[in-house]
Amino acid sequence: MADAPRTSARDLVAACGVVVGSVAVATLLRWTLAPWLGDYGHYLLYAVAVFVTGAFAGAGPALAAALASILAVTLAGWASDQTAFLERIVFLLASSVIIIVVSYIIRLQWRLRTSEQVAERGVSRAEDLAETLNLLIDGAEGCAIYMLDPQGRVTIWNKAAERMQGWTEREVVGQHCSLFYPDVAVEHDKPQNDLDRARAEGGLEEEDWCVRKNGSEFLAHIMLTPLYDERGALRGFAKVIRDVTEQRAAERHLQASASQFRSILAAVPDAMVVINEAGKILSFSAAAEKLFGMREADVVGANVNCLMPSPDRERHDDYIRRYLTTGEPRMIGIGGIVLGRRSDGTTFPMDLSVGEAVAEGGRVFIGFIRDLTEKVADEERIETLRSELIHASRVSAMGTMASTLAHELNQPITAVVTFVRGARNLLRENDLENIDMIEEGLDEAFEEALRAGSIVRRLREFVARGEVEKTIESVSALVEDASALALIGARERGIEASFQLDPGADSVLVDRIQIQQVLINLMRNAIEAMAGWPRRSLTVSTMPDEAGFVRVIVADTGPGVSPEVAENLFRAFHSTKLTGMGLGLSICRTIVEANGGRIWMEPVQDGGARFLFTLVRADTEALE
Repeated sequence: MADAPRTSARDLVAACGVVVGSVAVATLLRWTLAPWLGDYGHYLLYAVAVFVTGAFAGAGPALAAALASILAVTLAGWASDQTAFLERIVFLLASSVIIIVVSYIIRLQWRLRTSEQVAERGVSRAEDLAETLNLLIDGAEGCAIYMLDPQGRVTIWNKAAERMQGWTEREVVGQHCSLFYPDVAVEHDKPQNDLDRARAEGGLEEEDWCVRKNGSEFLAHIMLTPLYDERGALRGFAKVIRDVTEQRAAERHLQASASQFRSILAAVPDAMVVINEAGKILSFSAAAEKLFGMREADVVGANVNCLMPSPDRERHDDYIRRYLTTGEPRMIGIGGIVLGRRSDGTTFPMDLSVGEAVAEGGRVFIGFIRDLTEKVADEERIETLRSELIHASRVSAMGTMASTLAHELNQPITAVVTFVRGARNLLRENDLENIDMIEEGLDEAFEEALRAGSIVRRLREFVARGEVEKTIESVSALVEDASALALIGARERGIEASFQLDPGADSVLVDRIQIQQVLINLMRNAIEAMAGWPRRSLTVSTMPDEAGFVRVIVADTGPGVSPEVAENLFRAFHSTKLTGMGLGLSICRTIVEANGGRIWMEPVQDGGARFLFTLVRADTEALE
């Protein structure tokens, strides 16, 4: 309850004035009416003064007026007989009743004024809230909001509803909500069924067709909510409508595009995997499911490293972070041959091409994968056939060489044997006359032996010189062409190849085919030496060498070469392989020396071997 108003100094002065005035007026009237009143009704007019004072000034001034009235009557000498005391008591009692009644009336008036003020403030606040609510309802873009009474007639219609459906508030208020339904829905009594359903279920939310004023229809998301008062009585319904025609059309278009995209992916023979910047799989094509043996539902959201064996599995996230930080491409935009891991844990070689695209959620990376298992197997078969062919050609060449040597050397060797045997027989006869014949036979044997040595020397010179055609070549190009053949299948064996080529020592004067053969032979030997070794790293490097040469180094991290083997490493028919013929390094030495260089081997302290050979620099040769 609100507190009573406080009394100010001004109010106190005014109350005193009312007291004095009312008592003075009552005294004047009593004195004027004294001839008619006589000794009766001394306090009658003063009771009126007390009432008037209480009515205008309150209970306190009324009490003061009662006391002042007694004083005035006493001083005037009007109540001086034996009944004066009784009259005072009666007057005081009457004044008390008057004061109580007046106080009660004043308090009722004050409460009434307070209630009126509170009501006025409530009405003002309600009007403000109603205005704000109307602004909110009318300002709702894209949402038609209107109210229905319990019978389904429109009571409130916002501006968005006018814009969406075409009717103004004046046209639609009082109309039944069936106005907004298609004719077919009205025929099936859907408007009333919706009201009954919303009331029974506590609300209704659905997508259905609605009608505009011009007769056109649109797909709308509809929310219908029943409204109840404090007593639980139905006050009406609130209906919110949002036009979703374009949204649903766009969604259907996206679904159709996505379905078409999935159909295209299913028809693409190469597997495709899409990942985001965090390495999480976003898409996994049907070909990828078949290749890796995994379902798309099982891998979407997982890290793409689940498709890789170690050590790429542990390093892949660092690869992505390095690319995002530095922009240096290692695989993105370049591609290469890598190992993949199937669901059963087996690995297989694959050709991976990675592209980059920008989507709404950030950058994505698309990997196109082709299984190289059959290709590698075919290449290994071709390599086996090639090795067998080379072996057959070597055997054939050796057979031809043996036949030639046998034919060329048969006559002088036969002559040597004949002369030596004849000299031996003559010596057994112990006849001094045979000395001349013995010397002549030995001289002939000596000549035939020189003839046989000449045949061998000419054959050796032919093999050593061969047909060498020197041209100016790029060492980096020679290494690149040779590695393309030598490293076939190397990555599948876990070989990590690196190249450290000095651009300042690149031009050489060599026979291109022969030097490529040397590089291929040394790299293949290194790959075979590292088979089954824990660390498998092949490095090819170049650097300037003294006296106008370029040094080429082929290093591996295999078991190395023992000192006993190293002594005879470049001898013909000396091999460390069980199935080798011992001609590879011997041929390499012959080729390098024929091109003006030299070749040797150095052990590596941490394990492995380094094969080094030199080539003539083209610029030095030109100066000479």
